[in-house]
Amino acid sequence: MADPVILVHGGAWAIPNDMVAPHQRGVEAAAAAGWDVLQRGGSSLDAVEAAVVVMEDDDTFDAGYGSFLNMDGRVQLDALLMDGATLRAGGVGCVEHIRNPIRAAKKILTESPHVYFVGAGAERFAQEHGIELCANEDLVIEREVERLREAKKQGYLKMPDEFGPMRSHDTVGAVALDSAGNLAAATSTGGTLNKAPGRVGDSSLIGCGCYADNRSAAVSTTGWGEPMMKLVLSKWAADRVEGGQAPQEVAQQALFYLKKRLNGHGGLILIDARGRIGLAHNTPRMAWAMCGGGKKKSDVVVET
Repeated sequence: MADPVILVHGGAWAIPNDMVAPHQRGVEAAAAAGWDVLQRGGSSLDAVEAAVVVMEDDDTFDAGYGSFLNMDGRVQLDALLMDGATLRAGGVGCVEHIRNPIRAAKKILTESPHVYFVGAGAERFAQEHGIELCANEDLVIEREVERLREAKKQGYLKMPDEFGPMRSHDTVGAVALDSAGNLAAATSTGGTLNKAPGRVGDSSLIGCGCYADNRSAAVSTTGWGEPMMKLVLSKWAADRVEGGQAPQEVAQQALFYLKKRLNGHGGLILIDARGRIGLAHNTPRMAWAMCGGGKKKSDVVVET
């Protein structure tokens, strides 16, 4: 029997002072939801799903309801869930009518021979498996309409270096270890503000923004997705844990590697099969929370 642990993140960027409290409340609520599952003897897979659903429903974050809008003014969502015991995974990309894409990812993992569905096909699969679809307008909030309007005025995202640490990266994720010793990871995002329609970032790609393997670690990332995709950063981190390095050391190395190799910015959380955690970021702030080992912790102001 293992001692259960859950660790969540809610974005790594220059979180403004007036948004610190909402971020902290949000990640604490998410960790508590996942922890409730683990305390009742539930699986790590169910725990990370529960945690991410809380953040998808919270418009503080860039996932689910209240996500960034693409250049067409629509919400397009990506998510991935991965089971470290079996290496089974479920992912969705560019869905526009699913309020909780992590739930659709779970259905793919448990009820499909496939791993990844996108767009209309993902929505059809979700609906056929009991997930109610919604209007895209139901995911849009006025704050994001205004934010997109300002972004277009500024020509936002015309240059790659505009993905820097001051830009909002509120992607959410969770990693967990359950009492049976199994790991799981989940990541969910609305992507980047004013993104091109059809763009998919790292969050829902296995080994990039999310990865889990009982032999190594469960990992979830947040931040500028393109560099993380090129480095397959979650798998890179998991492999180093499997090689014997401590999770915290690996997390710090991963963010150093991201910055040095591709000038990437973001954050990363991970947990290994012994319940040891690691978290790091190279942005001014990252929202995170954890429950386990008789402790509950959260923060959004830890500087690298």
